[in-house]
Amino acid sequence: MDTVKLGIKNNIVLFSLLIIINLFVGFMVGLERTILPIIGEEHFGLTSVSAALSFIISFGFSKAIVNYFAGQIADKIGRKRVLLLGWGIGLFVPILVIFAHAWWVIVFANVLLGINQGLTWSMTLNMKIDLAKSNQRGFAVGLNEFAGYVGVALMAVISGYIASTYSLRPEPFYLGIVIVIIGFLLSLFVKDTNKHLQIEAQKKKKSDVISSREVFKRTTWTDKNLSSISFAGLSTNLKDGMSWGLFPFFFISAGLTFNQIGVIVAIYPAAWGFFQLFTGALSDRIGRKWLIASGMWVQAFSLWWILFVDIYALWIVGALMLGIGTAMVYPTFAAAISDVAHPEWRASSMGVFRFWRDSGYAFGALLAGVLADMLNISWAIGLVAILPLLAGVVIATRMKETLE
Repeated sequence: MDTVKLGIKNNIVLFSLLIIINLFVGFMVGLERTILPIIGEEHFGLTSVSAALSFIISFGFSKAIVNYFAGQIADKIGRKRVLLLGWGIGLFVPILVIFAHAWWVIVFANVLLGINQGLTWSMTLNMKIDLAKSNQRGFAVGLNEFAGYVGVALMAVISGYIASTYSLRPEPFYLGIVIVIIGFLLSLFVKDTNKHLQIEAQKKKKSDVISSREVFKRTTWTDKNLSSISFAGLSTNLKDGMSWGLFPFFFISAGLTFNQIGVIVAIYPAAWGFFQLFTGALSDRIGRKWLIASGMWVQAFSLWWILFVDIYALWIVGALMLGIGTAMVYPTFAAAISDVAHPEWRASSMGVFRFWRDSGYAFGALLAGVLADMLNISWAIGLVAILPLLAGVVIATRMKETLE
């Protein structure tokens, strides 16, 4: 019988496999990142920005809701089963987009994409945290998010290239079917991490049995640390939902080509993914609080930078800064949640945090669409940037350092 030990080095094969799997999870989102807003306009004749961004709203809300329940389900039936279920649902996404005859089919496909992401990404994240020691959590989360967002970036470039070479549909989405099949097959080789979780729980003081309702309350508003992190997470993804939906339109109006837009749209998640290799580990050394606060402020500044420059190279700089700001906070959020929540209800608390964080996609797309229709795209981008600025203030004034 194998001896189960905590630590990345002691579980390097499983840990590496989970990194590769999350690369493919990221591919699923990147497939749509550059081209789906344009498909809405060119293939389905959508003229309202709000209507064109409805696919992000459906994705965001479904992912947020599934995140909430994924943690609870995983605590009961195990991480691996939830991971496989997520890939099974993901198979329908590219197929529906390929054969869609109306925009509502695209919207429904993104409901399924949200479910796929909520189940698969949540599980790769939780399993890495299960395997890591307490002083490796930031690094573990950073590697997970690095893999996922590098996947987003790579596929944003690839899908933009395929769309430019062939067409917006169906060619890019054939690749989506291959991605799902590979992701599912890799996940079959994953070993569950329930034994690692039991070892960590035994090392900590026994937690009082708390209900799902109590976990939700603590993570949402009663615990100052958990709730401050949840608000910052929501603000971060609200900014991302806006960027996902409005950046293609903003840069098209500036006269850029699909390939140029694909580069800018890809650099943002590429920087987001790459720099998490360092920011997650940095949070294990210097702490979580000020890395999150400063990262929120960098995001706000980067959006205003993109608005006030008008040169392609400077837009690339803005996308790079936006990615760095997001990288400063993303792995640090999850590491800080893990610092505070007891192992017995950590996955559930992470699920609540991810519910609020990923509902930001939907709120961001909704708010951006309304503001763009009422005012214009530039005003929408500028006003949305206020939220991460405020979230940074909340972290600075309300959250305590969680790293022990």
